[in-house]
Amino acid sequence: MAAHNELGAWGEALATAYLQKKGYVIMERDWKLGHRDLDIIAQDGETVVFVEVKTRRNRVFGEPEEAVDYRKRDNLRKTISSYVKFRHINCEIRFDVVTVVGTPDGSEPEISHIEDFPLY
Repeated sequence: MAAHNELGAWGEALATAYLQKKGYVIMERDWKLGHRDLDIIAQDGETVVFVEVKTRRNRVFGEPEEAVDYRKRDNLRKTISSYVKFRHINCEIRFDVVTVVGTPDGSEPEISHIEDFPLY
């Protein structure tokens, strides 16, 4: 596996553990639809939460959440819509972003959770 994929998998594992500690129930991870995917699908009370995880070694090129640009949000809207139809979701939904900054072999990573991140 390429180094950037390993970093991403590490970040998703940390984000999953972080959300579980906050009381979220993880429903699915890495749900794929063609070339699109949803990193984490969780339940927060009665709300289904779609979580995009952005992992970076550092902030040299900006904040990780800045990578959730218009094109990424457009893909996520389409993928979330497909998931909602596929699983027959009939409740409140929300989109969150969890950022992880650090490396597996470094010091304690910084984790940030941005709830209700705008998809439009």
